[in-house]
Amino acid sequence: MMGPVSVIIPCLNEAEPIGDVVREALAQNIAEVIVVDNGSTDDTAAVARAAGARVVSEPTPGYGRACAAGVAAARTPILCFLDGDGSDVASFIPAVCAPVVTGAADFVMGSRLRGVREPGSLTPQQMLAARLAGLLLRQAYGVAFTDMSPMRAIRADRLAALGMQEMTYGWNLEMQMRAAAGGLRCHEIAVDHRCRRGGESKVSGDLVAGMKAAWKISTTFARLALQLRRAPA
Repeated sequence: MMGPVSVIIPCLNEAEPIGDVVREALAQNIAEVIVVDNGSTDDTAAVARAAGARVVSEPTPGYGRACAAGVAAARTPILCFLDGDGSDVASFIPAVCAPVVTGAADFVMGSRLRGVREPGSLTPQQMLAARLAGLLLRQAYGVAFTDMSPMRAIRADRLAALGMQEMTYGWNLEMQMRAAAGGLRCHEIAVDHRCRRGGESKVSGDLVAGMKAAWKISTTFARLALQLRRAPA
């Protein structure tokens, strides 16, 4: 076993790809896979459970809320997050988690922009948002993030100390900002990325939803930058 790692997968109507995602994650010899069903109307929960995941229900909508529910349910000191649509390549879980498992880092990001991407796996809007966020984070905190990838690993105690508040699409950005501002040892590695293996995108595949998510991410950065600047050292 590579280490005491819980893989947390927030899901909404991902019945088609989630079985393979769970099996691929379990093949990495991690301790457990937790699928958080965020109000699915299909068979996501049943398919995930049959594939070997522990399923947690969080019916109130919100990506961050689903992630938080998975964190609360986790039984290990190290947490790894990835999406349930099959776009994240689960074979990179050991590489993402290894620096945290060995104690070399507190927080590790998997960068899709630095890895090998299937054509069409990221929209131009997603790549632009990732590069912009990386630039802002580098200027504000001096950290070399190039992406806001959902694939990441962090010590559970470090995450608890961050005081996460964002319950929607700003969760990933908030984690990176708080980790950098809090002085955590942050590291980034290249990870490959695929086109989704089923279901429909809640953000990138819909213009209106994508604009809402972009607005949420932008306002989250501005709000948190001001809040963290005012926080006592």
